[in-house]
Amino acid sequence: MPLWEEYKEIARERGSLAFELFVVESTPAAAPDALQATLPRHLAYQKEMEAAGRLFLAGPLSDDTGEQMIGAGLIIYRAQSMDDARDLARNDPMHAEGIRTFTLRKWLVNEGSPSFETQLGAKRVVLK
Repeated sequence: MPLWEEYKEIARERGSLAFELFVVESTPAAAPDALQATLPRHLAYQKEMEAAGRLFLAGPLSDDTGEQMIGAGLIIYRAQSMDDARDLARNDPMHAEGIRTFTLRKWLVNEGSPSFETQLGAKRVVLK
């Protein structure tokens, strides 16, 4: 396999978008009551990152059956580097307080067709 930067160039040459984002998979490391106690600070941090233009998407993950909430989450950041993204993830109260651990990976968005429906007056956005 090629190095990451080489692959980005290959992707661009073949006409792919090659839009780089940073994906954090956040995994519980504490009891559910600790997760709940930290949740307000975590959500405030997410809002701060969103307002700063650093947070692309975020939300909880189910278990592998799709039936249970497990306290894990996926966070996608806009960042300048792995170090920058790692700092964003480390500063999340869930991670800073040891409530969750995380893995960080680069994600190269090449294909897809995201669409949005907005109603600005109602402050409503629907992802399709």
